[in-house]
Amino acid sequence: MSYQPIIPFSGYAGWSFLNRTMEKQQAAFNASSEIQRNEDYFREKIGSIETAEDLVNDRRLLSVALGAFGLDEDINNKFFIRKVLEEGSLDSESLANKLSDKRYLKLTQAFGFGDYGIPRTVLSDFPDEIVQKYERRQFEVAVGETDNSLRIALSVQRDLPELAAKDSSEKTKWYTIIGSPAMSEMMQTALGLPKSIGALDVDAQVRIYAEKADRLYGSTDPAQFAEPDTLKQLTRDYFLRSQLTTGTTITAGNAALSLLQGAQQNRLSLLL
Repeated sequence: MSYQPIIPFSGYAGWSFLNRTMEKQQAAFNASSEIQRNEDYFREKIGSIETAEDLVNDRRLLSVALGAFGLDEDINNKFFIRKVLEEGSLDSESLANKLSDKRYLKLTQAFGFGDYGIPRTVLSDFPDEIVQKYERRQFEVAVGETDNSLRIALSVQRDLPELAAKDSSEKTKWYTIIGSPAMSEMMQTALGLPKSIGALDVDAQVRIYAEKADRLYGSTDPAQFAEPDTLKQLTRDYFLRSQLTTGTTITAGNAALSLLQGAQQNRLSLLL
């Protein structure tokens, strides 16, 4: 079995605890027998994989490949994944480029089956590249088994600053946020937007997201979330508002208590 992350609190207090103990917990998770077996198999076999068909026909390899990009639930969608991989990323009309969820684009870019005559699987550093992504993503999955809001926050800490720093338009960045399950969930909750916003035209959604972000954080541009302090404020708002949406009663007093508990845990050390 894999190491199960220790999450003694929910909400922002749990997030603070997880951040303080992240390095030790991630190391223990990486060293677990299940993760090590999967990684050893991937390192041994991936260099011999030359086509998307080869990859999807090896379930163990495919599980690591998909797991590295948070696409674990697609393990049985072999035809779909093969099509994504074979069409690649260079053609603007390829399936990966048309999908709003850009995890598929990152997957096909990483493997290169549809983009190059020789796939990236033969590169000497390719196994390390994918294994590092796999370890981080699978740790997030394990955290999510205890508290899915923490998994979402971990995912956003990785993806949102990267997106925010890109040299692309505000609208393009909002499109990407809306198309990302984790980023859209955090942003909707932190901004206090209803789930029903997803039924609106995407350009209408962008206007609403941008206006609300401007009121709360001072700018319509997602580039602001490249700043650690703004990202921290967004994350805190997400946890405090998520307690409301999950039915937890929050008053000014117990919201403050939640933050106080997080501060108190700074004096604790985790024994692993």
